[in-house]
Amino acid sequence: MNHVLYMAWRYVRFHWGKTVLLVSAISLVLFLPAGLYVVVEQGARTLTARAESTALLIGAKGSAVDLTLSALYFRTPNLSPCEFREVRRVDQTGLAMGIPLHLRYTVRNQRIVGTTIDYADFRRLAVGKGRWFGFLGECVLGAEAARVLGVDAGDAVLSSAGSAFDVAGAFPLKMPVVGVLKPTGTVDDEAVFVDVKTTWVISGLAHGHDNVNAAREGDPGVLKREEGNVVANATVLSYTEITPENLQSFHFHGDPDGFPVDAVLAVPADRKSGILLRGRYEEEGTAVQMLVPSLVVNEVLETMFSVRNYVILGSVGVGGATLMTAALVFVLSIRLRRREIETIRKTGGSSRRLTGMLAAEILLVVFAGIVIAGVLTAGVSRFGNLLVRFIGT
Repeated sequence: MNHVLYMAWRYVRFHWGKTVLLVSAISLVLFLPAGLYVVVEQGARTLTARAESTALLIGAKGSAVDLTLSALYFRTPNLSPCEFREVRRVDQTGLAMGIPLHLRYTVRNQRIVGTTIDYADFRRLAVGKGRWFGFLGECVLGAEAARVLGVDAGDAVLSSAGSAFDVAGAFPLKMPVVGVLKPTGTVDDEAVFVDVKTTWVISGLAHGHDNVNAAREGDPGVLKREEGNVVANATVLSYTEITPENLQSFHFHGDPDGFPVDAVLAVPADRKSGILLRGRYEEEGTAVQMLVPSLVVNEVLETMFSVRNYVILGSVGVGGATLMTAALVFVLSIRLRRREIETIRKTGGSSRRLTGMLAAEILLVVFAGIVIAGVLTAGVSRFGNLLVRFIGT
């Protein structure tokens, strides 16, 4: 038996090109349907878990899917924003707590999430280093965002600049990092959390003024001093910064209730309160839509599962054709080895041993294909959530 396996091993090694081709074909045939199944199942679990933990969602009328994906996974909103007064409206019902989400800006591709401290309680986010934001301009980073940006509590980050041709746009905001969150395994790890008012500052809806009279000698904002008076410099800084010295001077241009937010999470006190709140919104016919994220996600999953089943069915068909081709290659290989087989027989090799050697060659190739397919499927299972989040971005 060992002699048969040795001869089979020597053969597949000698004809390594054909062996690699056959092993690769078998691996892909087995891996594609299995890997697709694992990715879809993990994506479904991730989507369902976050959606089911979010009772109600409010946003501008339009695509329910776009609104849900933006609010749950911090994707760039494709809908018009609604107004902050929707948060007040939810709070005033006494049935639920409103949590705003403003998602228009980034820090080097890491999403800035303008919200309130209530979001941390709602998602059960725990600070690993530092503290949660408490003042205008401060930010707290998710664990993955801190790693990608290479910063820690005590450092500072700049919000990404808008279009250079947007004359109404504000300068980037320099924000001190006052905390880093513990890992959660969710999209919250990749976010930069700030107070919603901070995102309005980035939008240019608020501004402050430095006290040039208190500026030190050599400050770039001071042109010169004449008889105790300070002449300010017209130099424009490349960013805005909120400091303890100018914090009190920041003010908003207009009524904050009319300022934009991309979505409002409505967290009802209980199931009955949620039903009553939905009834009120449906009866009043408001300019916004209220939806149940879990219902929207279920509709998306139905489409995903249908597509998955069709793809798996197609993969099985392609796999069958590939295996038939592999079998044909084996048959042709045996025909081409006719002289070799005759030589083995003339030197005393029995038909049983010859058959065993050929079977061993086939089993070695198939076994290698199964092992590689198993390793690939295990890798997808291990890192499937990362893959799903990458595709989602």
